[in-house]
Amino acid sequence: MGRIAALLLFTIATWTVAPASAQAGTTLDRIKTAGSLNCGVDTEEPEYSTQDAHGNHAAFDLDICKAVAVAVLGPNARFIAKSYRDEQDALKALKAKEIDLLATGTPNYINGTNSGLGFARPVFYDYQGFLANRAMGIRSPRDLNGKKVCFLGGTEIEMELQGYMKREKIDWLPFSFQEEGEMEAAFITHNCAAITADVSQLAYERIAFKAMAKDFEILPDVVAKDPLAPTYRADDPQWAAIVDWTVAALIQAEESGVTQHNLGAMKSSDDPIVMRLLGTHRGYGQYLLLDDAWAAHVIEAVGNYGEIYERDLGLGSAMKLPRGANNLWTQGGLMYAMPIR
Repeated sequence: MGRIAALLLFTIATWTVAPASAQAGTTLDRIKTAGSLNCGVDTEEPEYSTQDAHGNHAAFDLDICKAVAVAVLGPNARFIAKSYRDEQDALKALKAKEIDLLATGTPNYINGTNSGLGFARPVFYDYQGFLANRAMGIRSPRDLNGKKVCFLGGTEIEMELQGYMKREKIDWLPFSFQEEGEMEAAFITHNCAAITADVSQLAYERIAFKAMAKDFEILPDVVAKDPLAPTYRADDPQWAAIVDWTVAALIQAEESGVTQHNLGAMKSSDDPIVMRLLGTHRGYGQYLLLDDAWAAHVIEAVGNYGEIYERDLGLGSAMKLPRGANNLWTQGGLMYAMPIR
């Protein structure tokens, strides 16, 4: 290699790993001064608004809030969870600086291009799907030929459903409602063979069916994508990096087999990825202006991504949502941690 090429590579490498500015971002300063993180949680009350299709995933949101708070403030971190009845109210609060993080927001075209918001990578790949009545012989969307499908009218859900059924050439019967309760009543009395909404909402509704819930199945077929991601203001890249890498650390911990239970033992690992993740290889915290052990503190507090999902959304929760696309990439899912190097 020539001397000029070698010098160029050295310059690029030096620039790539240069630590963050010695001055913390304004968001980080404010949180450290206050000693707590103001974090928004969207409770998605269907009686309040039909603009959002997601179900109540507050337990998952609280774990995301806690993870970011611990990353910044350490093991004894405090955070103040502020509840909002729909995503639009939560986004307004974020832009007004009432909160510094919305645990999960929707990274769609409108939110991403017209609002001054930034998004970490998705932490929950929600999607519009079907809750089907097995007693009526529904095993796939194809079985909805000639049958009624319930939905909330005048919403994005209706538009996506119409498009999906047309693409799939399914000759179905639309059954529109204005209220969630009336739609659920029609479903459990077999007046419609399926209802459609985001699967987080379908799982939340299924809980209320109690003993009848065993007859109702969420189909794996995707009507429309509707992911959720930690959301922040786009004016503080240093704060954005902390949120982004907190998500990456949760996913990497699962990839590397680091859990709440085995964290102590894994600190003795000689795997370079684990050493960087847990801070036993010193010097990586400085790039975020955090302690080297910041990610270890996070895992100790909330576990890895898989543990959070299982506890709050998965089979260990009342919602009992399968991992699906939220599995690690090594297991056919979309969860993939950016490399710590």
